[in-house]
Amino acid sequence: MPFDRSIKIAPSILAADFANFGAEVRAVEAEGADWIHIDVMDGHFVPNLTFGPPMVKALRPHVTTVMDVHLMITPVDPYIDAYADAGADVLTAHVEAGPHIHRTLQAIRGAGMKAGVALNPGTPAGAVAHVLDLCDLICVMTVNPGFGGQSFIDMSAKITELREMIGDREVHIEIDGGVDVKTAPLVAGAGADVLVAGSAVFRGGSVDDPSPYGENIRAIRAAAGA
Repeated sequence: MPFDRSIKIAPSILAADFANFGAEVRAVEAEGADWIHIDVMDGHFVPNLTFGPPMVKALRPHVTTVMDVHLMITPVDPYIDAYADAGADVLTAHVEAGPHIHRTLQAIRGAGMKAGVALNPGTPAGAVAHVLDLCDLICVMTVNPGFGGQSFIDMSAKITELREMIGDREVHIEIDGGVDVKTAPLVAGAGADVLVAGSAVFRGGSVDDPSPYGENIRAIRAAAGA
């Protein structure tokens, strides 16, 4: 995973066809996806239940780009090794998920993955000020986590603050929630470089007709100025 700040589109498989995940991943990558984003929810930290390590491991052979795993679970630490074994390239934990985010980030890196930290809409940028040197990615939630398809919450000021805090560190700023052609310019202009998009990518397409995926990805990338 060489570092660069170019705009990367990371389709969230939460919006894909659950019966065809492997084919959906292959299709969306072929249509231009840069990363594949996997939302893990536990029905405890967030009010929804999705995938665990076995599903992530099953998807690994289909992902040829970057497997970006976003843990919306608590606790995180007991499951870090399982997601490393499943093949995650990036593992992101929420700063709100436990009292020891420093330890969590150390453990993620120690397991051989890139370490991400996520911030809910109500959590200030300063919550990660003292762990920036342990981060490879900061995920700014622009919806309240738990469900796909929600309306975008403008976090441009927080993104700008984070970009200034990061300075010349090799840390990505990822945006998760409500990203589409209308909101992509806002977040990219504020300093984000990884845009997670679910329904905005998968809308109108299927594994039998994936061309709309490519059209959607190109439209979001263009709107973001890439």
